[in-house]
Amino acid sequence: MRKRNALALGLSSALLLTACSSDPEESETSSDANETSSEVEAGGNFILAMPSDPVTLNPHAATDIPSTIVFTNIYENLVMNDENMELQPALSESYDQIDDLTWEFNLREDVSFHDGEPFNADAVVTNFERFLDPDTASPRASLFELVEDIEAVDEYTVHFKTSAPFAPLPAHLAHGSAGIVSPKAIEQDEAGESDLTMNPVGTGPFEFDSWEQGNELVLSANESYYGEVPAIDQATFKVVPEQSTRIAMMEQGEAHYMQQIEPANVGQFEHMDDVSVITQEQLGYEYIGFNTEVEPFDDPLVRQALTMTVNRETLLEGLYDGYGLVAESPLTENTFGYSSNIEPLEYNPEKAKELLAEAGYEDGFEATILTNDANPLRVQVAELVQDYFQEVGVTLSIELMEWGAYLDAVGEGNSDMFVLGWSSATGDADYALHPNYHSDNLGSAGNQTFYQNEEVDEWLIQAREETDEDARLALYEQIEQQIVDDAPAIFTVHNDYIVGLSDHVDGFIHLPNGVLQLKNVSLSESDSGY
Repeated sequence: MRKRNALALGLSSALLLTACSSDPEESETSSDANETSSEVEAGGNFILAMPSDPVTLNPHAATDIPSTIVFTNIYENLVMNDENMELQPALSESYDQIDDLTWEFNLREDVSFHDGEPFNADAVVTNFERFLDPDTASPRASLFELVEDIEAVDEYTVHFKTSAPFAPLPAHLAHGSAGIVSPKAIEQDEAGESDLTMNPVGTGPFEFDSWEQGNELVLSANESYYGEVPAIDQATFKVVPEQSTRIAMMEQGEAHYMQQIEPANVGQFEHMDDVSVITQEQLGYEYIGFNTEVEPFDDPLVRQALTMTVNRETLLEGLYDGYGLVAESPLTENTFGYSSNIEPLEYNPEKAKELLAEAGYEDGFEATILTNDANPLRVQVAELVQDYFQEVGVTLSIELMEWGAYLDAVGEGNSDMFVLGWSSATGDADYALHPNYHSDNLGSAGNQTFYQNEEVDEWLIQAREETDEDARLALYEQIEQQIVDDAPAIFTVHNDYIVGLSDHVDGFIHLPNGVLQLKNVSLSESDSGY
């Protein structure tokens, strides 16, 4: 085993990959990271061992990372993030803000959808009208709520007109939910002739092949892709909830990639000759959410008190083995809008007891915390929090749920508390904060703590409409501090992604927002026929 960070993965195939690692131990990041690979040969099946099945392959309907990981290889956006999280034209050739309220996108003219339909300005208009239609609105519609009109100026030119200046629009267009779907497939979906949940049709480097839910999902290389056709023939996502089984698959050569290695299990890879542990800083955060609409979590004193019972330094070192940073707020240092001036609610169990008494709960209370059963680390977080709460007289029961049912329960407000994470996929504070803390987005749209603060609502709108960068930063600092003070959630860690990758793989890109770019993946000659 070698430890590599994501920056080194593709150097042997001249591909510069994504950002640095915060592995607490030294990592080998030199260009010989793939020195055991044999000569690269086209073809093969790239097998990924994943803990969770996608929920949907319809990008306009998705809210979860397992779904996004798959469909971002099927669909493409007008703009997309490169390996350094910089925005680059994708289905657009160029774009520009031509006045305060209008953005112009000049589209590629050589693109077809997987069903043979042409990609053009009308396709873009169809997608975003559907995205924003109240009858079929995406749960991520808030990303584009300032968009008043999408106009096809000519066959390959589109104008987005906004109701106010909208600084983060290009970043939002790179979000996975803004993937462009075939208009014919949309029409068939609406007529009940097909289902985009199970039959996605995009323009990307991979086409949908098959999906045996709960078992495996297969993508095939798009041989008609306008860009370079993928070197691999297929990518197979195998659903393997048990981490021990995923590790065994890596050891036995039954998978090329495994997602989600618990820090405590990194040592199991030390004796594996052809497998590397990859660490990747991420843009998101893990948190313990309170349902602020139910007693006693509707009282900010209770939420502040319980936040003060959790020693996040101990949590990071004990459960995450130091892979990441303590989260003092929702924003990471790599997200636009981050401030180092935020004053967090520090660990202080004695103060916590005082606040609980002030709120009328000096004798404590009982509550239930939900988490998903396929994520052992989140289960361990729930167990640790259970112990911390017991010290201040609060009895916490833990309920484990299947991923899809868990998302439904939390999104519908059927919880007291829950353990969840958020990927700040665009790298801009607007996406980290607006979906999660604006009152327009209660429930599955993002604000799953059902947090409401009129001042925060106003500031969030001001920040997304502000075109002066310094003024935006000042607003986000103000917003961050207010959210931390109101404590709708206990922000625990900005944890690293920790995954396993075969040394017979080149060109693999793991972005800090959790997306896996597979179009440049190739397998060594000895593995290409797997």
